Amino acid sequence: MSKIYSTEELVKILTDERRACMNGQRLNLAATPSGINPLIDRFVKSDGIQKFTAYNDFRNTVHRYQREHQISGIVWQTITIKDRAFRYPKIDDQLISLNSDWMILRAAKAAIVAFWQEVTEGMDFYLSMNCGKFHQPMSIRDLDRILQRTEWATLTHQGKDHTLEILLQLGWGRPEEALYHRGFPESGSEYIHAVSPGITPLG
Repeated sequence: MSKIYSTEELVKILTDERRACMNGQRLNLAATPSGINPLIDRFVKSDGIQKFTAYNDFRNTVHRYQREHQISGIVWQTITIKDRAFRYPKIDDQLISLNSDWMILRAAKAAIVAFWQEVTEGMDFYLSMNCGKFHQPMSIRDLDRILQRTEWATLTHQGKDHTLEILLQLGWGRPEEALYHRGFPESGSEYIHAVSPGITPLG
């Protein structure tokens, strides 16, 4: 019986493969500039396209393997903010989510939001607009409306002390399709930035 790879093993395999592709050890020689716009194509290096396509093809193969063997895309991440540690599930950036993963993500949403609210007490909230190009101040009522129409949540942070920025991503549909609005409107997300009073979100 052939070995079935775990989520963690698939993450490592993809990391190693991406490194090999970026180092030029893997190329898809059939990949060429788009041919749609000669002006843009002049600035796009063919080896860059070949590296990207080689990795993308490999990742699609891994995604098919995930579906065939029902390998979860969930990784458990621990985040520490203001000396408080919190462990939560998220879909790895390079994997896909299974239907069974959605149940885990939905079940974790309330705890993730509660932790975020706890560590952002006294901070100002901003809604990311136009893919993060600008940020609109928001109220608790605005947040509640977004919470009601979303299914899952994830966290990240940047900066420290006075420049600390704590981001809450609230999404619906498939997390891997919410990234860059690829699956909109069936999948998507909103980013809420919490910052110290008087500070503007970094992005």
